[in-house]
Amino acid sequence: MTSRLALACMAGGLSLLAALPVSFMALAQTAPETDKTPLKPVASFASIADQKARSVALFEEAGKVIEHPRCLNCHPAGDRPLQTMAMHPHQPPVTRGDGGMGVPGMMCNTCHGPENAAIVGQSPTLKSIPGNPAWHLAPIEMAWVGKSLGEICQQLKDPKRNGGRDLSKIVEHMSHDSLVGWGWNPGDGREPAPGTQAEFGELIKAWVDTGAACPAG
Repeated sequence: MTSRLALACMAGGLSLLAALPVSFMALAQTAPETDKTPLKPVASFASIADQKARSVALFEEAGKVIEHPRCLNCHPAGDRPLQTMAMHPHQPPVTRGDGGMGVPGMMCNTCHGPENAAIVGQSPTLKSIPGNPAWHLAPIEMAWVGKSLGEICQQLKDPKRNGGRDLSKIVEHMSHDSLVGWGWNPGDGREPAPGTQAEFGELIKAWVDTGAACPAG
């Protein structure tokens, strides 16, 4: 069923989605292929005898999620979120604003409600509006786009750049945060992140338990 939120965004005074050009509507499926292989379980890394090497390998496996567009799109290096698998700048144009919630007149919750909302009659490639009760951009200190996996790894360990979290809270955040979990339930018409949130959380925990070593670079 189409939600009130979707109807409000498609009709009424804002007409935000209706204003999108047809060329943008086609972008949802214009994207490079991604690695769709399942995440390897933690147990599959037990044969790596060197603990540091095992820790790096665990993080590299978790990196399949971290570097997926479902995650990177909300961790941009600038003030504008990205969207689609091709990571295009968000349309309609929006900016970060206070707390990553947008600016007056174009707040995130203008169109993004507490859950994914189906869209009817807009485009064959635009099937739903993403939603989560906490929908917002990650703080600029937590930007990932344009960084290597090794740089992101170091950033995740730095409380000044990870939201003030120690490693135990990083594990909790990755394993149970509902906005992180949206990556595996992104709504009709979107590719989910690899694996499951539970599998991802297990990889992050095992990475921490083995010393939280980071890939080079």
